[in-house]
Amino acid sequence: MNINWSVIIPLIIFTILVFAIGFWSNRKLSNAKSFLGDYFLGGRELGGLVLAMTMVATYGSASSFLGGPGAAYSIGLGWVLLAMTQVATGYFTLLILGKKFAIVTRRFKAITLIDFLKERYKSHTVVILSAFSIIIFLFSAMAAQWVGGAYLIQLLTGLSYSSALFIFTITVIIYVVIGGFRAVALTDTLQGIVMFFGTLILLIAVIVAGGGLNNIFADLVAENPNLVSPYGQDGQLTPAYVSSFWILVGVGVVALPQVAVRAMSYRDARSMHRALIIGTIVVGFIMLNMHLIGVFARPIMPGIEIADQVIPLIALDVLPGWLAGIVLAAPLAAMMSTLDSLLLLVSSSVVKDLYINYVKPTAAIGHVKKVSFIVTALIGIVAFLMALNPPELLIYLNLFAFGGLEAAFVWPLILGLYWKYANAKGAIASMIVGISSYIIIYLFNEVNEPLLGVHAVTIPVGLSLLAFVSVSLLFKKEAYEF
Repeated sequence: MNINWSVIIPLIIFTILVFAIGFWSNRKLSNAKSFLGDYFLGGRELGGLVLAMTMVATYGSASSFLGGPGAAYSIGLGWVLLAMTQVATGYFTLLILGKKFAIVTRRFKAITLIDFLKERYKSHTVVILSAFSIIIFLFSAMAAQWVGGAYLIQLLTGLSYSSALFIFTITVIIYVVIGGFRAVALTDTLQGIVMFFGTLILLIAVIVAGGGLNNIFADLVAENPNLVSPYGQDGQLTPAYVSSFWILVGVGVVALPQVAVRAMSYRDARSMHRALIIGTIVVGFIMLNMHLIGVFARPIMPGIEIADQVIPLIALDVLPGWLAGIVLAAPLAAMMSTLDSLLLLVSSSVVKDLYINYVKPTAAIGHVKKVSFIVTALIGIVAFLMALNPPELLIYLNLFAFGGLEAAFVWPLILGLYWKYANAKGAIASMIVGISSYIIIYLFNEVNEPLLGVHAVTIPVGLSLLAFVSVSLLFKKEAYEF
């Protein structure tokens, strides 16, 4: 086995630093007034920079840093155009949720998104549907991060895929169990900074290796003119399909529980406003760089069999070993930061929203701590088992999870905040219609052309809105007072 230590050593140093933050956070956790509030929400103490970076790093994942560039490598500049709809993610999340969500969740003493839904709708059915939606769809998202981390470690060390997957899984589980949300948020700040500068360095190196932009574009056009068109290599990116991604990875991201919970955790209004600006700029910068790298790598390294591996392969090809190690900390950071957030989110759904609410509501704090640690570890192990047989392109596994969560939560969350006649029956109808129609359409699109030429999430979001409003009005009750 030939290990490139000049690449590995920077990654080891980065991992040690992450663990140091985790142990420091564990000391803070032991002195916390509320274990659940601190472990799952960081005590609601995030400042502007930390809030912005934790949103960026949580949203930036194996899909963004391996799957997205892999799709851009395969499809062309059209995928870059599609991917840039993600610029709006942090902006819309904080703009739509912003102060109102933070104020309401503080009043409800909500620690999770489901806590908010429980207090808003006073319905056990809403809680159970929400918890199972999070558990089912986020396992898909976690599996994508597990696969991405294993690919990266496999390429750098020469280990087998399963061995690399095991190492990555153990590292993330131990780190999250130790530190909780505070560790996640602080390391997300470090990881966001690494991603920002790492993507810039790699993009510049790829352009230089390709002989400049003019030469790269000439090579792409010579291979297939569609690679530099908005429609993709095979014309698969129609205007309707690209536009539908404004829902999936643009405004719809407000409904992702792992992103929405960030809007509950900031310290004050000034922090939120600062995060809105910083987050929007950083997301746009990172996403543009990563996807351009995927396209520009095609003339330099044609014929890559597993497109998801384009980023580590091109980094190892165009950069000195030590610099490649630093730059490759960016995708590793993205996957770790997304995984830690997803692990905590699914764990909080099981522990806080199901176990404490319905199994042992009088559990002592020591028992809650033990259950939280055990559940977090078990969830990580299950996701590891799911990742043993990786899909062809990670991005589709991640986008499946995004669509399912948005179909389930977008209207119960937004209308629950802003519409006084929203009620439990409307929320239940919206979730059932949204989830069921999404799964049916997604399976249909797997074997046919996309229904109406748009992504599978588009129609369910419309149907779930119709179901929410009509059923809420049908069973209209006294207006809710916020």
